[in-house]
Amino acid sequence: METWTIRTDDGEGHLELHTFRPAPETRPATAAGGTSVSAPGGAPDGVSAAGGVVVVHGTLITDALYRSFARTLGRLLGRPVHCYNRRGRAGSSPQPPDYSAATEVADLAAVLRHTGATDVVAHSYGGFVALQATRSVPIRRLVTYDAAVSLAGNLNGRWRPELERSVAAGELDHAWALLVQGLETAGPVSKLPLGALRMLSILSARTTLGVEMRELLPTAVAEMRAVLAADAELADFAALTTPTLMLTGGWSPGYFADTGRQLAAAVPAIEFAVVPGQLHEGPIRPGNRRLALVAARFLLGTGGRPTRLGVRRRLRLGR
Repeated sequence: METWTIRTDDGEGHLELHTFRPAPETRPATAAGGTSVSAPGGAPDGVSAAGGVVVVHGTLITDALYRSFARTLGRLLGRPVHCYNRRGRAGSSPQPPDYSAATEVADLAAVLRHTGATDVVAHSYGGFVALQATRSVPIRRLVTYDAAVSLAGNLNGRWRPELERSVAAGELDHAWALLVQGLETAGPVSKLPLGALRMLSILSARTTLGVEMRELLPTAVAEMRAVLAADAELADFAALTTPTLMLTGGWSPGYFADTGRQLAAAVPAIEFAVVPGQLHEGPIRPGNRRLALVAARFLLGTGGRPTRLGVRRRLRLGR
């Protein structure tokens, strides 16, 4: 893994970027004993520009959880895969005061330009960002998984105004419970009463991931607001020409499938498929090769054959 720092187009921030290669290569020159270099413009030295893929992560987490997925996808495609931390987390700049979907679109455009990548794979809120980006940013092919798109107000009821108040008051366990219950992205756990969810939040705070998620709750508020502010109609996607595969898991919340089916029926460039047996967290589950294989097949296009990884697995995509 190689770590880079790239500047954002607004000149006020930076993004932490990680590159994964499909095979060992000579590392580029690095700063004093490290692997992190600054790339103010153009592709960073040593980053292959040919056919790379950018992975855009979801909310409440960092790109670190996607490293297994990125490595697998890179081996399947034989291309470099780049993950970056969106603003407000890890080594990237904080969310700016005027944060919106436009902020994320500009940042994704900067990552694509700096890496020379042509394709995008995006999860949850990242899927929302990537679909917004297709309106103005050249993307050759796009795969989304459980894209958090607000279509004709379908996500309005999942926003809990008290979530923002709880975050502002420092009541993070209550805020986490409201978010999980509203979005239903934690599988069966999401159905638990608020009191039980608050207790789970307290227990999870003893883990590294739990602490990180609590710290990222303020960014989740801003990101949910950005999704609702960008509420769209089917007609808004009519001009989309980027070949796009919208995936959802067989055990993901049903509203992701509803949105994907509607968009695929209305927009010729969009395909929709259900990957059986997958939860919303599918791309961040270590060792989950199924989603990477589905994504690789689509990114390779008609007739493409991903590199085999161990025992060949047959996948059936339900529609």
